[in-house]
Amino acid sequence: MVEPLVFLPGMMCDARLFEPQIRAFSATHPVMVAPITHGQRIEEIASNLMTALPPKFALAGLSMGGIVAMELLRRAPDRVTRIALMDTNPLAETPQVAANREPQIIKVKSGKLTEVMRDELKPNYLAPGPRRPQVLQTVMEMAQTLGPGVFVNQSRALQRRRDQQATLRKIHQPALVMCGAHDALCPVKRHTFMAELIPHAKLVVLENAGHLPTLETPDEANDALWGWLHQPYVLR
Repeated sequence: MVEPLVFLPGMMCDARLFEPQIRAFSATHPVMVAPITHGQRIEEIASNLMTALPPKFALAGLSMGGIVAMELLRRAPDRVTRIALMDTNPLAETPQVAANREPQIIKVKSGKLTEVMRDELKPNYLAPGPRRPQVLQTVMEMAQTLGPGVFVNQSRALQRRRDQQATLRKIHQPALVMCGAHDALCPVKRHTFMAELIPHAKLVVLENAGHLPTLETPDEANDALWGWLHQPYVLR
């Protein structure tokens, strides 16, 4: 039986973040993109997903989706058959970053979502190259679809998130840690640290990608995910 594959998108993103992966893997795996839009705490978002997800599944989360993935794994490790953490962060929010979210929330509530997203998605979060404008346009379209309410909820959830280092140390499933070399938001050194915490994790750094490798370098991201989906279990 082929395991279902569940993708969790990043902040203000939807299934369009994984469009190349849906095309690549839907012929061989049941593929689901689960929204992380309901709740103002990571724990609440995870709880809302628990009843919607299959009994057992491979789990891949990018950015905030990776943070939710770690919480799902903490709560239900026996349901997650393998885990891929992409361009994400296992640490709790720092007080400075949490405080910096407040003016963004105020602006979004006053109708300036587009302005905040353009400031937040600084081009240096993405790799240089011809795909950057197209990727930025896709991200803006996803944000407009989700709207200001989701931005506020997700910002609150990120502010209050817990440290997940202990969760990573307990992972026994096949694990992929993947990031773009140009990701200034969740840098390579953070992913090296994550991979060192996870027993038997595989670290993949995509040299021509930034924070959104699923869209920036989809072929390379798909190769890494394909290898992860076929990675054998390690006997404990």
